[in-house]
Amino acid sequence: MEKPDLNNFRQETAAQYTRRVLRQGGRAKKSLGQNFLIDDRIIERIVEEGIPEGNFPLIEIGPGPGGLTRVLFRRVKHLWAVELDGEKVALLQKEFAGQPITILHADALKIRLSDLWGREKGWLVGNLPYYITNPLLMHFVEQKDSLLGMTVMVQKEVAERMRAKPGGKDYGILSIALQISAEVEKLFDVPPSAFWPQPKVTSAVMKLKIRPYPGFTADRQLFFQVVRAAFAKRRKNLLNSLSLGLGKPKEDILKALKTAGINPELRAENVGILEYQQIVEALNFPG
Repeated sequence: MEKPDLNNFRQETAAQYTRRVLRQGGRAKKSLGQNFLIDDRIIERIVEEGIPEGNFPLIEIGPGPGGLTRVLFRRVKHLWAVELDGEKVALLQKEFAGQPITILHADALKIRLSDLWGREKGWLVGNLPYYITNPLLMHFVEQKDSLLGMTVMVQKEVAERMRAKPGGKDYGILSIALQISAEVEKLFDVPPSAFWPQPKVTSAVMKLKIRPYPGFTADRQLFFQVVRAAFAKRRKNLLNSLSLGLGKPKEDILKALKTAGINPELRAENVGILEYQQIVEALNFPG
């Protein structure tokens, strides 16, 4: 695929574009966590580094006034832009009238990708609102069969949790859920100055390439039942947290942990994905 013609949209800088569009009747809404990306260099890097070449569907979550949208739609045959704020939807519809963009006034947490592009696999891009980042990530990774990957901007501390490995405080359910379904890569940090209005925290752009986790064969429902039980009492050791979380006698949990070769004194954050799988297999759930 040809790279976007950056001269086509540089008649205005991202900041100039955003100010012009918002003068038509829009503002940043704190209640929706709106911080609009206005740095052209960051926009270019998202497009160049974050979106692979290929003829696939593309969806943008939370376009706001369209600073990134005006670059994205030039790369694909069709773009879906999902925006919850009706005020911004009206601005987008006016700005991109006649362009190959479907602007959806909708809650992204209710979007089913298969309803948009059927059995194809597409790519998701989004500057995710901080207050619902985790639910959005989980919602779309659960639709992995409709995705090739995702490029998302998130709060830097969330980015660290997304790619965390066992052994640290950042490692948790989000780390495991994403890494089971995708290769998680941090592309670059984004300073507050890249946005208007400026947030109080640094952001990061993350690239998730969908792929099955090597060696993972567990039933996902049972697997996450165990993982959630382990992390629900993450200050306790596995023996206690699993017994409490699963409602099973300690002697049954101890037997399963020994069968799996897992030290019962370990805490949840010290156990890797395949080790959790071994625990699920050793617990021998009925059915």
